Amino acid sequence: MDSLSVRTMRSDLVKKGYPRAPNRALLRALGVTDREMDLPFIGIANAYNTVVPGHMHLRSISERVKEGIAAAGGVPFEFGVIGVCDGIAMGHEGMRYSLPSRENIADSIEVMVQAHRFDGLVCVGTCDKIVPGMLMAAARLDIPAIMVTGGPMLPGSLGGRDLTLTDVFEAVGKVAAGTMGEDELHGLECAAMPGCGSCQGLYTANTMACMTEAMGMSLPGCAAIPAVDAAKLRVARESGEVAVRLVKEGVTSRRIITLESLRNAVRVDMALGGSTNTVLHLMAIAAEAGVPLTLADFNAISDAVPHISHMQPGGPHSMVALHRAGGIPAVLHAIMEHLEEAPTVSGRSIRSIAAAAAVLDTSVIRPTEHPVHAAGGLKVLHGSLAPSGAVVKAAAVDDAMWRHTGPARVFDGEDAAMKAILGQKIREGDVVVIRYEGPRGGPGMPEMLSPTAALVGFGYRRVALVTDGRFSGGTRGPCIGHVAPEAAAGGPIALVREGDRIAIDLHNRRLDLLVDEETLKSRRYEWTPVKKSLSGILSRYSATVGGAEIGAVQR
Repeated sequence: MDSLSVRTMRSDLVKKGYPRAPNRALLRALGVTDREMDLPFIGIANAYNTVVPGHMHLRSISERVKEGIAAAGGVPFEFGVIGVCDGIAMGHEGMRYSLPSRENIADSIEVMVQAHRFDGLVCVGTCDKIVPGMLMAAARLDIPAIMVTGGPMLPGSLGGRDLTLTDVFEAVGKVAAGTMGEDELHGLECAAMPGCGSCQGLYTANTMACMTEAMGMSLPGCAAIPAVDAAKLRVARESGEVAVRLVKEGVTSRRIITLESLRNAVRVDMALGGSTNTVLHLMAIAAEAGVPLTLADFNAISDAVPHISHMQPGGPHSMVALHRAGGIPAVLHAIMEHLEEAPTVSGRSIRSIAAAAAVLDTSVIRPTEHPVHAAGGLKVLHGSLAPSGAVVKAAAVDDAMWRHTGPARVFDGEDAAMKAILGQKIREGDVVVIRYEGPRGGPGMPEMLSPTAALVGFGYRRVALVTDGRFSGGTRGPCIGHVAPEAAAGGPIALVREGDRIAIDLHNRRLDLLVDEETLKSRRYEWTPVKKSLSGILSRYSATVGGAEIGAVQR
């Protein structure tokens, strides 16, 4: 990308010299003054909409960003970015559009920045695919950029108990099992989500906000500040000011997004036990930045960094509790011995931020000597069922299910599995296999919160779920996703038959199909992939997307 300085700015290409008089005339139509023509032009990619609870407050955050940009000597230009609410899209065909939206977001920001030659970029967003899509764009463009994440929602409350969205999903299984009435479910539904912000636990949206801060792309403390807290507005104002400084100093995104900073993000992920989706997203961001992050990095870091904060959905703590305990700076402080030095958009190094922080509640952020689990919260598995890898949130799996062998219950798609679960056709000990839901075969690698939450709601203790699709960050239990190669690509998961024995061993990171090689060869000879009738974006996505093991990036 173009080099940046105060004297030679990218935006000069649209505003300097007599040939650019028509361009300047259009800028003047926006109210740009003569003085502002000489200032850095800063784009603001704002995911505000009135569809997604995590986005409906972003207009006010963006206004504060604008103020910060103007106060620091820049000119703000705001444009919109789409966003899918994964919770609303969950459990139906709409979920197939969620992961593809990540690529659309990155592409649309690239279009706006490149077409209008912005000198810098502030990304204002929250939720599952929006934050990674914005970071992918920042890495791809390699201009000065900073992220402002919108913050978590406050917990709901009913009968003196804190609630999150997962409580509602799991209650569906309880109603199906007959242990909860629909009137009680309605009361829960009305109380669980009290207002704006990303869903309350360490689900994908909040995990990605934490990863953004840990990799140095947002200001210290930003990730865990609740959406309704005035501190979020202050961070937004400061972020606008910082964006102008980054332009003046020529600090571009790839100076911040490096192998070291991405590994630091993985370290925080392991310490918190975040969403399995972060594996997909961090690898996609790394690909855009030209950084060689691999699945092996996740396992190596998992061995070194303990799981020290028992966050929802696997544990009791919400994002508000994490904020009150000191937020991500406090987590960095707790694992400082594991951190690699790396710069951040704040101008301070990550280790200096860690050193200056303090853990304010050791029941939420434990010392590394007294962790929740000795190893990190995520594990990448390999074996005969997943030769290219699979991912599990080990932090949310009961110790008794870290080793399990059971018969396969095979379903070609989520809908068929959900009908079997709600029809109480699953037995304790089963390994539910949901296939043809990967990036290519789904297409779009839909999340599986509905079946996993239903299993929990029914009270199953010894049922595992294995899929080439994804799991919501709200999933808990022995749920293994991202199985690669996927079924549509002819991976071994396509060859599993009803009753086959599947062995899971999280201790040794193994996922194996206990069927002899000769039988599998015979099955492969007979195998034909499931074909789906596709059109529009899903057709284009299916034809160009890569496997989960490389972040499901489009080729």
